[in-house]
Amino acid sequence: MRADFKPWVLLLLGQLLAGCGSNVDESTTVSDPDATSAQAGSAAQIVLAIGGESEEGYDPTLGWGRYGSPLFQSTLLKRDENLDIVNDLATDYQVSEDGLTWTVMIRDDAVFSDGEPLTAEDVAYTFNQAAESGGLTDVTVLDEAVAVDDTTVELRLEEPQSTFVNRLITLGIVPEHAHGPDYARNPIGSGPYQMVQWDEGQQLIVEANPSYYGEAPGLDRLVFLFVEEDAAFAAAKAGEAQVASVPQALAVQSIEGMTLYDITSVDNRGLMFPYVPASAGETTPDGDPVGNDVTADPAIRQAINYAIDRQALVEGVLEGYGSVAYGPVSGLAWEEPSAAIEDAQPEQAQDILAAGGWTDSDGDGVLEKDGLTAEFTVLYPANDSTRQALALSVAEMLRPLGIRANVEGKSWDEIEPAMHSNVVVFGWGSHDQTEMYNLYHSQAAQGDFYNAGYYANQAIDETLDLAMGAPSEAEAIAFWKAAQWDGETGFTAKGDAAWAWLVNLDHTYFVSDCLDIGQPQVEPHGHGWPITANIAEWEWTCN
Repeated sequence: MRADFKPWVLLLLGQLLAGCGSNVDESTTVSDPDATSAQAGSAAQIVLAIGGESEEGYDPTLGWGRYGSPLFQSTLLKRDENLDIVNDLATDYQVSEDGLTWTVMIRDDAVFSDGEPLTAEDVAYTFNQAAESGGLTDVTVLDEAVAVDDTTVELRLEEPQSTFVNRLITLGIVPEHAHGPDYARNPIGSGPYQMVQWDEGQQLIVEANPSYYGEAPGLDRLVFLFVEEDAAFAAAKAGEAQVASVPQALAVQSIEGMTLYDITSVDNRGLMFPYVPASAGETTPDGDPVGNDVTADPAIRQAINYAIDRQALVEGVLEGYGSVAYGPVSGLAWEEPSAAIEDAQPEQAQDILAAGGWTDSDGDGVLEKDGLTAEFTVLYPANDSTRQALALSVAEMLRPLGIRANVEGKSWDEIEPAMHSNVVVFGWGSHDQTEMYNLYHSQAAQGDFYNAGYYANQAIDETLDLAMGAPSEAEAIAFWKAAQWDGETGFTAKGDAAWAWLVNLDHTYFVSDCLDIGQPQVEPHGHGWPITANIAEWEWTCN
């Protein structure tokens, strides 16, 4: 996995930055290869090689910004470094006693980057448009959004939803007067930065928005390079990127003039089990097969959970840059700590299998039960070396139990029709509890990525519904925890073991010693740019 500096990377960077034309002054062209990254940047411009290009563009009504700050657009609320909810565009908000009306008051000094004022009409338009678009931002509970006056908007829901506060946190506000088919590639907003140039597949150039109502950003221009992880590392090593996202295998190295930021995340990886038997003959709406006769057996799922040595995965696969995971919300306020198990217990796993009727009757090293062999396929995206290593490592841990896991890497196009009938190494992780609901509620099993294993437990559905319908995020927490494990049942390993959650990745970045990025949040799944959640606070500290 070592990625030493490759000369072609400098050539590529030179072409990209030179291609900025008049938007980039002479001081921003590629520097001497021997320069350190601390020397190459400035308050006028930094280069970030952190992936995260949005192929669909930068339209919040279609899903942009749900895994981090939308950058170009402002949100009504936001989460601070402690994940506490604070105001952004909003100055205050109230929820009616029946939970159906959210009244939000907004500031009166916000303007879009084209100079037009931002009013409650724009807020109402944004929420209505997001609900109508059916995009990745889930606003399906919204009945209508109505501007009461220039600074007051009412968000009227069809039913109470405790997680609706997350829509106020993640949905960037777009201008009604300038929102159309081309908006995603030419966004206008009231956020701290505005787009200057986007060369798709190569780079994105943004500049500080002079009309931003908040404190002026400390960095004038940002250049996002869209290169693979080894090229990002090489760019940082050559002094051509001041922030670079690298995989854990490269985080063990060092770069002169840069500091490694090891940022805790809830970005998890786990094994999703098909929950129903294939013999039931179920199919998705598209006709894809649903179910697996082996993983439908709870003894198999529980035994796997107890046999896996998660700390060994953290140390061996993640190079220590991560933590063990027993559920999808590790470290967040709604995690149920008692759901954790003592793993790396092969003897206990063997007892579970024996009690479940699994034996090696023919001595071939693989267990059988009622003519069924303890064998299944584990799929992972072929371009993801971390998921590959996790899958192979787990397969080796299961082999002594008599469980044969056949590991296969495929494209997502190949995985999608097969993911309801095979074990898949998935990655999730959000600050929004709606994700937990969608992963485990039976109604979310619609032949898509949510609840791909078709897990169904009426008691868990009822608990999740109570959480979703609670009056507030705080009051919902008890129900979110109970769905994980309430002492008798739950969707985690002690209960139905619908998944075998494995690890949480630490997000690892090399950052210039001249760049102060403040206190990062616990980051969500790695889509978008989670490290830029507080981008307006970043400061260049060298002359």
